[in-house]
Amino acid sequence: MPDWDAGVYGVGVRDVEPGEDKYFKANPHVAGMAADDDKIIINPYSKLSDKEKQLLMLNEAARVHMRRGMIDAPRYELSPEQAKAFASYSNSLDDQRQTIAGRILSGDPSALQPTPDQLDYVSKLRQFMGVK
Repeated sequence: MPDWDAGVYGVGVRDVEPGEDKYFKANPHVAGMAADDDKIIINPYSKLSDKEKQLLMLNEAARVHMRRGMIDAPRYELSPEQAKAFASYSNSLDDQRQTIAGRILSGDPSALQPTPDQLDYVSKLRQFMGVK
């Protein structure tokens, strides 16, 4: 597990609060998220390995950096497959783009086949965050 005080890639990690716990218990398929307070929270009911948790935290830290505007938000187009797959994820194209960028960065195959523009953006995101 991370050093909870230092955070992950400059983003803090905290325990879930009661309302979040209720949500996670009802949604064990949601492994974690960047909470509204820009902290990373991990679903205590998730069965992720420690390595998978580290990748999740990388993904969510990237989301916080993009959300805060610390790096320009992605403006690339989604592939038709991504547009279909992420249509129910959020009504916000910005959320969809940021989710896809975070997932590409962390190697999550649910991002589907990245486009050259997406790979270019993630390369910049990787450099910004100091991810090797």
